[in-house]
Amino acid sequence: MKVRLNKFLAECGIASRRKVEELILSGRISINDKTITDLSFKVDTETDIVKFDGEKVNPKKHVYFLLNKPAGIVTTTNDEKNRKTVTDILKVKEKIYPVGRLDYNTTGVMFLTNDGDFSYLLTHPKNSVPRVYEVKLNLPLKDDDAVKLKKGIFIEGMKGRFQKIEFNNKKAGFINVECVEGRNHFVKKMFNAAGYRVVSLNRKSFAGLKADIPIGNYRKLSEQEVKHIFKEYGNRN
Repeated sequence: MKVRLNKFLAECGIASRRKVEELILSGRISINDKTITDLSFKVDTETDIVKFDGEKVNPKKHVYFLLNKPAGIVTTTNDEKNRKTVTDILKVKEKIYPVGRLDYNTTGVMFLTNDGDFSYLLTHPKNSVPRVYEVKLNLPLKDDDAVKLKKGIFIEGMKGRFQKIEFNNKKAGFINVECVEGRNHFVKKMFNAAGYRVVSLNRKSFAGLKADIPIGNYRKLSEQEVKHIFKEYGNRN
């Protein structure tokens, strides 16, 4: 895989992207024992030997985790109120961060990684990555309101819509919704705009991967799962 030299060095933790460019221009970076001062140069991360001041730079190992998030957990790496965060749950040595957000009491599928490209792919609106939520409403959803929510309604000046709505238990107010939006509180705001209140919310799947582990547990994504996500959603535009 080929990536720009400045991006590669920054991801390896050598320095910030801007500082790395200064190091390249000053001739302190070599590839296969040849000094490189071209900022647009691309590194083959599998075969090229990159050195900084004569010392080999080891590529940063990317890791990917799926967490079945429990309620009462903050989706950040630290919290000013000292509440438990999603990164407190994962006992891993790598510095990772959550991909997107889930509300404090929202449960379900969440990814954590140290790969910025993976995070960008999943969260950028242009890629239309699907999310499926199980929702409990305070009232049974009316059929005409379901139609409106699928056609689209405006929240905060922007139109939003659900791609799919399926009734689990219509009388009890349980439904599944699929959307490709990642705006904060999107599902709750959509139902609020239609006159409903979300009582509980669980993300059943994200990018096609389901919560196949008990709540509060986590697992590594397989290489095949990561490759599939990049292939499926990275070539849509």
